[in-house]
Amino acid sequence: MAMKIRLARGGSKKRPHYSIVAADSRMPRDGRFIEKLGTYNPLLAKDSEDRVKMDMERINYWLGQGAQVTDRVARFLEAAGAMPKKARVNAKKGVPGKAAQDRAAAKAAKAAEGEAAE
Repeated sequence: MAMKIRLARGGSKKRPHYSIVAADSRMPRDGRFIEKLGTYNPLLAKDSEDRVKMDMERINYWLGQGAQVTDRVARFLEAAGAMPKKARVNAKKGVPGKAAQDRAAAKAAKAAEGEAAE
């Protein structure tokens, strides 16, 4: 059975609240889980200690059993110091979109045309 430590969403519309759970990876996001390991409330301030609560003893148990963590839970564990920080690179984040690239190319062509006329 492929185990994952992931978030399960709760709360009402526009008011999310997440449980950190150990679940079979084949189960739906908010479906059946094996054990609740903590909570995450994104509506609280980032420096609030109630924003993320985790039972580290049980999380370490599930990691020892071979459970995989999702990206968001991995970030929580990195912040808590339970996992080493992983280098993340998003090379495309700073690249402008296609329309912006087209506008820049047109502007450069117009500027080059203006300089050639002088």
